Amino acid sequence: MDKLLKGIMKYRSTKKEQMVQQFLQVKDNPKPKAVFFSCIDSRMIPTRFTQTNVGDMFIVRNAGNIIPHSQHFLDELTTNEPAALELGCVVNDIRHIIVCGHSDCKAINLLHKLQDNEFASLENRRKSPLRSWLCTHALSSLEKFQQLQLTDYTKPLIFQAETPMRRFVAYIDPENKFNVEDKLSQINTLQQLQNIASYGFLKKRLERHELHIHALWFDIYTGEIYYFSRGAKKFVAINEDNLHKLLEEVETYYS
Repeated sequence: MDKLLKGIMKYRSTKKEQMVQQFLQVKDNPKPKAVFFSCIDSRMIPTRFTQTNVGDMFIVRNAGNIIPHSQHFLDELTTNEPAALELGCVVNDIRHIIVCGHSDCKAINLLHKLQDNEFASLENRRKSPLRSWLCTHALSSLEKFQQLQLTDYTKPLIFQAETPMRRFVAYIDPENKFNVEDKLSQINTLQQLQNIASYGFLKKRLERHELHIHALWFDIYTGEIYYFSRGAKKFVAINEDNLHKLLEEVETYYS
């Protein structure tokens, strides 16, 4: 709290006036461009590494940047994530949804350990809200990871895209730069695109190409940010060399 309170005082003396002006500019008519899902990890600061500002994005954070599949939306029992999708994409007509995973994700590291039956037992899950959350909403990611394991991490995986009739192919870390937990993290990030597309209230927008879903992945040890390229069929680093190509792809795939 000492650090927090001193930080607030620094904000008051250096940033407050500037931010108030930005708040006034968007006060009655904010036009956010994206709903951004990321992990709660303290090393993830989305507005900093995307250089976005007041009014630019809705940001939703949870353990493992997970969006539960719509099959869990029963009898009005739901979670924050689909409510945020409706608020952002239906109420506010936001056209882009971004899911951003990251390296050394503690939630995903734990998900990897859940392959151990005793570790994932019902008794242990009842003692741990985090294990229960992962077992309920992230086992589909783990199943795809196990498919990849069987091919020695070399064969592609197939994910549903915006509609049941659309698919995309994904090679996970084909250069073998990352450890197995990070490979799982990339799979988990892509799996969330499939989960997002399961919601009926987004169906028409997705079918009409009025709503677009994207995946980013952040390597916290190098600071590099990767975009999942459907053309390259893998996560590619966003940099000066390929920015133009990525922008062309976005225009092609999401126009």
